[in-house]
Amino acid sequence: MRKRMIGNTDLAVTEYSFGTAALGGLYRTCPRDTAMATLEAAWDSGLRYYDTAPWYGFGLAERRTGDFLRDKPRDSYVLSTKVGRIMFPVADDKVPSYGYVDPLPFDVRYDYSYDGIMRSLELSYARLGLNRIDMLYVHDIGGYTHGAEQNRFHLGQLLGSGLKALEELKSSGIIGAYGLGVNEVPVCLDVMRNAEIDCILLAGRYTLLDRTAVSELLPLCLEKQTSVIVGGVFNSGILATGPVEGAHFDYMPATNDVLQRVGAMEGIAKANGAPLAAPAIQFALRHPAVASVLLGTANPASLTRNMELTRLTLPDQMYEAFEPLTLVAPELGEEAVRQ
Repeated sequence: MRKRMIGNTDLAVTEYSFGTAALGGLYRTCPRDTAMATLEAAWDSGLRYYDTAPWYGFGLAERRTGDFLRDKPRDSYVLSTKVGRIMFPVADDKVPSYGYVDPLPFDVRYDYSYDGIMRSLELSYARLGLNRIDMLYVHDIGGYTHGAEQNRFHLGQLLGSGLKALEELKSSGIIGAYGLGVNEVPVCLDVMRNAEIDCILLAGRYTLLDRTAVSELLPLCLEKQTSVIVGGVFNSGILATGPVEGAHFDYMPATNDVLQRVGAMEGIAKANGAPLAAPAIQFALRHPAVASVLLGTANPASLTRNMELTRLTLPDQMYEAFEPLTLVAPELGEEAVRQ
């Protein structure tokens, strides 16, 4: 599989990559054997960049990802995890859900400071059982997660001392790159106006349907040579299922407007002999700022099916036909905060 460089670093990632939130039991339980089979399917499909986080199943996804990668040649893959949340143990009857089913017995506190980032990394090493992490993302900093007032405090932590920790880790060779892992554009602009970062893992804001990142963020990323890894390419499912009953967009039931737009998009895709999911997966890689598209599932068959869609040849004029149907997403709701 082709690779693209991350910013001005020496790291190169495969154009398609694997996200592990579902392996932590996002919305439904994920048995260990299913998780390992899905990771194996990703490896067999040529994916060599794996992203995880302490948040996913409160450490469960990191444990499973580390177990899978432990016996792989270390220089054959790139691994990223996230900082900003410190997991701490709680009684079994005090484990929150936050959308995860059967997570490990932990809860979370937020800490984007120097000490918090160093502590988060130390705990991730222990959960992964690995001695090297290539990339770190500051996870879910922003108003959608914390609210505007509280996020001023967290952003102050990051800009005041957290970025210093990340820069020290990079300059010493402990990590190869760092950036943000978020599902909103404003905080990316805030950070990039105050600091240099290598990469942004952006979920749902640059998709076939949602172009929130187009006007300001992507041009700034090109200017600063900050790579974008795009997640959430199906916008919570609707770009995979089409406008079916119960379809979701951005973690919430799709509005009539969104259903109509996606219905028209589905018609364009079918007229070009492709399911809508195919251009949805391939779209983001058309932009020069994008280094990789993150695919996440806890089903080996779904992973294999999605990888087959990446190999379809799609005409440029189809993407042009989608343009009048795109939108800039409204602010995310409470359900999105939990991601």
